[in-house]
Amino acid sequence: MELAFLSPLYEHPGSWASAYVDLSQHGEDMHSLRRLTADAVARQLREQGADEAICRAVYDAVASLERSAEPLGRALFARDGEVVLQVPLAQAPPRGLVHWGTLPHVTPLLDLAGEDPVSLVAYIDRTGADFELRSAVLCEEAGHVTGSRQWPMHRAKASDWSERHFQLKVEETWEHNAREIAGALAACQAETGADLLILCGQERECRSVHEQLPAQLRDRAVEAAHGVNSRLLPREVEEIRTRHVRERILAEMDRYRSARTSDEERRAAAVEGVPPLIEAAREHRLAELLILPDGPDTRREVWIGEDPDLLAERRGELSDLGERHAWPARADDALVRAAVVTDAPVYSLAPVLEETGEGVPAGGMGALLRWR
Repeated sequence: MELAFLSPLYEHPGSWASAYVDLSQHGEDMHSLRRLTADAVARQLREQGADEAICRAVYDAVASLERSAEPLGRALFARDGEVVLQVPLAQAPPRGLVHWGTLPHVTPLLDLAGEDPVSLVAYIDRTGADFELRSAVLCEEAGHVTGSRQWPMHRAKASDWSERHFQLKVEETWEHNAREIAGALAACQAETGADLLILCGQERECRSVHEQLPAQLRDRAVEAAHGVNSRLLPREVEEIRTRHVRERILAEMDRYRSARTSDEERRAAAVEGVPPLIEAAREHRLAELLILPDGPDTRREVWIGEDPDLLAERRGELSDLGERHAWPARADDALVRAAVVTDAPVYSLAPVLEETGEGVPAGGMGALLRWR
């Protein structure tokens, strides 16, 4: 999961409130329902030591969600009496997931916001295509392309030379339009940064567009089995998106397993456990961080300084590094902060736990390294 959008949370040191709010319950009196939720969140923060300005800011933000169209939930992060960031959730969070601490508690986002590929869905026919941008919380039109050739479109029965010639013209029209659709789809992908392309339509049209895509996009494209008018298509699109996420995480786990093998100098390109991860984070060597959110090491206390690369197992170690200030923090939140500021993606292993088995990093956290 790319977490660059979390960067505003790490621009200023200080205590943070993190609240994951369930919006899946709906009733006639949404005003009262959200106020009750806001009361519960503010009360939990107050009990954990948050000041009144933070409690009021979070209360107001949660209470205002009575007008939200999001069906599942939202995460809110606040400091100094202000809600700094709100993130829509792809799953309803468990009740009571509220945290007050030195760092924002972002690890639950890995599963609740989800490894959510931005998907570009193309509804294709022989004359053109409609594009739709889709994620767990987004579904919006992304453009339309009409092929410059609109005739001839349909084959005739081949019985003489003229009709066979007409069929060739039909084939040329299809292929010409497929090239234009593929070009427009590639341009839309470049503009939106979509991770996945889903081609919907008749098999012939989808295959032609797939083959005309630039080489670097063909592996990102998947052809749906159901046609545009099938009532099963929406479910299939979501299944394709889910399968894409699982395959991507499994591929990262395969890379991680291979990287754990030491070279001739007994150095590995992957590490696990808090001490080696801290060392790698201090040296900016984290290439990818892998986390099992309920792993035992995620809750371990570590010590952090103002800069994201200043973290240690013990407070005294930061003094040895010349850091004058030190605060306790959860190990997962400290390591995620270090990953975010060095542009290292973070993946939750929860979706593939059954398939990875013994390959999960010890303690629930591991990393691929930029260098050994």
